[in-house]
Amino acid sequence: MSFQADQPIQGYIHSIETGGTVDGPGIRYVGFLQGCPLRCLYCHNPDSWKLRAGKIMNADDFFADVLRYKRFIRTGGLTLSGGEPLVQPEFVTRVFQLCRQEGIHTALDTSGIIPAQKVVSALEETDLVLLDIKSLDDGICRKLTGASNANTLGFLEWLEKNKKPVWIRHVVVPGYTDQIEDLEALGDFLQGYSVIQRVELLPFHQMALYKWENLRFPYLLKDLEPPDPALMEAGERLLRDRGIPV
Repeated sequence: MSFQADQPIQGYIHSIETGGTVDGPGIRYVGFLQGCPLRCLYCHNPDSWKLRAGKIMNADDFFADVLRYKRFIRTGGLTLSGGEPLVQPEFVTRVFQLCRQEGIHTALDTSGIIPAQKVVSALEETDLVLLDIKSLDDGICRKLTGASNANTLGFLEWLEKNKKPVWIRHVVVPGYTDQIEDLEALGDFLQGYSVIQRVELLPFHQMALYKWENLRFPYLLKDLEPPDPALMEAGERLLRDRGIPV
């Protein structure tokens, strides 16, 4: 994909974190982009759902701000998250192209809901994909997100075919994805992929409750407790037993 200097690529920005340590390797500049087609019951950024909202920035201006932190993020890089960043693929592509020119590592935090074949240009410029698999059970995935898991699993297939490094993320939600059998099935499934560098099992939490309340969105999980730490440890152990890095 090529860009003309007189045709700036604009993006809608939800927020920025300049010292992120949980969205990819090392210390990272994290840009949370606006817009998401999913409606995850446990979303930590429900205020990012709306399309064409947030702060409008040109991709080049956004990258200029990233450059201000280049020395600080030299052990990490830039992560674009959301929302769902791939609802703005042109913006992602342009920013990541500029990062490549400056030797800045890039990571894309995505649900895979946008088919990979529709955003190839963005993925070709991406160094690492952080792919969130909500549930291998399509019915549970629909309950959690309002959408099928078909695009996400197809996205992983594309990454495997094109040898694109990926970290898998999976939120353990009590009552939905917290059965040990579910985690065993996930481990068995992921064994078949050579591009997976790491799997992160993430415990459900209530840190975004105040956002749901401020937005007056109905929050169905407000009485849910985080998963038992022993279950999280068991889940990581069974992944390691299958040779999957955690």
